Amino acid sequence: MSDPMEPSTSKSDPNPIIGPITLLHPRREPFEHGLLPIQKLIFTDPLQALIPLKQKLASSSSSSSTHRVNSDALADALQISSEHARLILDTLASVLHSEPDPLVNAHPDDVGSVGSDLRDLILFLYIQSYKRLLPRSHKDSAAVADVWPSTSAFDGYLSALSPLQLVRSNTRRFMPSQADEEAHQLSYLQKHLANIISLLSEPVEGEGEESLVLTMEGFEHLGFLIQFGDKGSEGIPLSQAAPFFANSDPDMPAVPVPASQVLDWLLENIASSLEHITDKISAKENGPQGGSDQDVAMADASSSSVRASPSARNCCFIEGVSKSSYVKQASDLKHSSVKVINCHDSVIYILAPLRYATIYGCSDATIVLGAVGKAVRVEHCERVHVIIAAKRVCIANCRECLFFLGVNQRPLVVGDNHKLQVAPYNTFYSQLEEHMTEVGIQATMNRWDEPLALGAVDPHDSLSHPAGVSDAQAESAAQLDPDQFTNFLIPNWFEGESAGSTKDNPFPLPDAYLKSQLRNQKNLSEIKQILREAPLEENRKRELSCALHVYFKDWLYASGNIRQLYCLQVEFEIKMELESV
Repeated sequence: MSDPMEPSTSKSDPNPIIGPITLLHPRREPFEHGLLPIQKLIFTDPLQALIPLKQKLASSSSSSSTHRVNSDALADALQISSEHARLILDTLASVLHSEPDPLVNAHPDDVGSVGSDLRDLILFLYIQSYKRLLPRSHKDSAAVADVWPSTSAFDGYLSALSPLQLVRSNTRRFMPSQADEEAHQLSYLQKHLANIISLLSEPVEGEGEESLVLTMEGFEHLGFLIQFGDKGSEGIPLSQAAPFFANSDPDMPAVPVPASQVLDWLLENIASSLEHITDKISAKENGPQGGSDQDVAMADASSSSVRASPSARNCCFIEGVSKSSYVKQASDLKHSSVKVINCHDSVIYILAPLRYATIYGCSDATIVLGAVGKAVRVEHCERVHVIIAAKRVCIANCRECLFFLGVNQRPLVVGDNHKLQVAPYNTFYSQLEEHMTEVGIQATMNRWDEPLALGAVDPHDSLSHPAGVSDAQAESAAQLDPDQFTNFLIPNWFEGESAGSTKDNPFPLPDAYLKSQLRNQKNLSEIKQILREAPLEENRKRELSCALHVYFKDWLYASGNIRQLYCLQVEFEIKMELESV
């Protein structure tokens, strides 16, 4: 890889470097939801690979006038399939920093022709070389062992797995802290910022390639990777935070700034942010160990005892829910993103409009996400039922999970997955359609049955992999048998407080699933009628009732629906508490 340029030490810059006032942060969305395991996007030397690619795309007829790159031009330049070119544009649209960008607002059928801004595309391709921080071990392994299932129907096959699969099958891992991830991302940017700025810069006419300048428009594209302030996408615009563009006349084009000056200023800000984060991490590690990471016992699983910590950067964490039900409605969430982490044997409802959602390290749980307008990532989960209405979803390194999907884009399946199933969306709550409209999800377009399997090996993790496995394809997801499809009922805990217009599942069911559902309803009605009319004595009726109860209980445990009883218990407790007031 080319060595990043060293910061300029020139004393002749027209604008002196101004010390940081507001902390600089990396935008986490491209690093969390924008990485694709496509081998042709992983460059050993990103700078040397992207310079000619940028020149080729800039001179192509499709992008020369508007500096936008459509899917055909992208497929030709990278020598990839049109399917993968379209996937790149869809993924880029989900993590772009500029909401007014035409790609963000394009109709799904027009994404390929609308294309992306060349500079955003180059930054997106550059960070495909990023390596994620390795998952950490939990500080209290005994507490984990209490809630994480020790056996699985899958465990009997572990001895037959390859070394790679054995590494992947160990899902007792924990997401790095936000501070650790931010420090890792800042360190990556610190190392590669010189290359990134050079790709956005332009040579001064008549002075050669060595004299690079950055326009204010080009500088704003760095907003794809960095931001100032603590309010997520509502942070301070980059040009307003930079001393060399802050006072520019809006009616006049801003004077381009030497790239070396921009680099010096940003590196100073990154160094300041890293120092702040390092101090924060050290204080946390050296301070008293709190109980927020402990799993919550069923008896204590109330909204006040579960860890649902808001982040200063617009994300809510729901962590360590165990053997309980947990509910968050739109009125409870003041953040645009949610992360559900290390939750076990529970039912979790996030009934709100969101931009991003992450489900990580959960087992034996049912998780319902309301409406997610950008992207959902489900990773390192076992035996989890996930019900999602979203624009896009990525499933990574999961096993024995079932996904009920209402998605506008093809579900991505990446990494080492086993025995995954997908099915059409199967629930509703009163404000669902309102939330879907708010975040831009279309109920008329559901691509749940078109999973796209990419690489079985994630080139963005920091693990070493055996030679020859990088091209292996991930195991895809099978469709759920229509006869096993059931609707999921969301209890109405707060009737009247959040009335909405949704009365049924807004995603139309495919014919096979609809017919199966109608057939099951008919069979149930017939069985009820037979039982009512059966000429049985009272003792025989009691025996029949007991037999039905035993079979029903067996089915609850075998299907995992026993978790829904937690909801009924919580609903009953809430009603009793309200009645006692």
